[in-house]
Amino acid sequence: MKGVPEVYYNVVNGEIYKSVEKDFWNCDGGICIFKLSEWNENHILREKTGIWHKAGQIHFSKMETHMDYMFGTFRIPSKVKGGRDTIFALYITPKRIIILDDDGETQKAVKKLIAGPLRKNYTLWRFLYDFLLLFINEDLIFLEKIEHDIAVIEEDVLDGRAEKFSYRMLYLKRLIARFYHYYIQFKVVGDELSADENGFFNNKDIKMFDMLSNKMERLADETQLLREYAMQVQDVYQAEIEIRQNDVMKVLTIVTTIFLPLTLIAGWYGMNFEYMPELKYKYSYPVVVFVSAAIVFASLLYFKKKRFW
Repeated sequence: MKGVPEVYYNVVNGEIYKSVEKDFWNCDGGICIFKLSEWNENHILREKTGIWHKAGQIHFSKMETHMDYMFGTFRIPSKVKGGRDTIFALYITPKRIIILDDDGETQKAVKKLIAGPLRKNYTLWRFLYDFLLLFINEDLIFLEKIEHDIAVIEEDVLDGRAEKFSYRMLYLKRLIARFYHYYIQFKVVGDELSADENGFFNNKDIKMFDMLSNKMERLADETQLLREYAMQVQDVYQAEIEIRQNDVMKVLTIVTTIFLPLTLIAGWYGMNFEYMPELKYKYSYPVVVFVSAAIVFASLLYFKKKRFW
């Protein structure tokens, strides 16, 4: 169809081939990629596929079962700071998979998939499983990197180098929370596929989508562990702050305790009453200095003995 950047594939005799529009519509086991915006605007295209549904805005990952097709939307969070999310939708009919996106990321994913080794007796539903799996293939490595970043922050806290701790930890906690919700949503997608309310899949396919759901659950569990680890590091940071505050208060208490008697002496003799005999005694000043020094020394000795520092 003119103006629509279409890409077609067919799964024939256990293998997947790049195809053309005519073969796609005339054969079973077809895969096509259309622009999401064109799909929503071009009613002729939707009429030809037999699906009148519009994809609409995509905010999260989900899968819906309709009377004669399944509809899913996917929002894959970027693993690069400041990167754009991968957004696409797909329709699943008994004979075809229709993929919709606007940025060409799904075309790259499909090319990467068919360029690699494929299983024997390849099927349309195996393609669907492999295609969805592509988006989480490196997620364990990504989660390990997050764990390493948290560990680095923890070491910095213990070494007293917690610069911009709140900013760094807040970024990681938000990242973890986002991927946790993404994995939970993706798990629900796998559950909906394996439920197979329309009877599109055989038992082998259903087990395959169960595996997808289980993988998502394990990734969600990993992110939950990272969330708990981040909270533990937050507690360690808070404990370090409290320890330092206690140390400061301890020093202030010691200084105050030592100089309180000296303040009393200075205040007492600073009154300069006329009949204070010590004021006229020629050794008064050395005596006061000696007494003050003795008080300081005795106080320091006492605090040292009591292990106040």
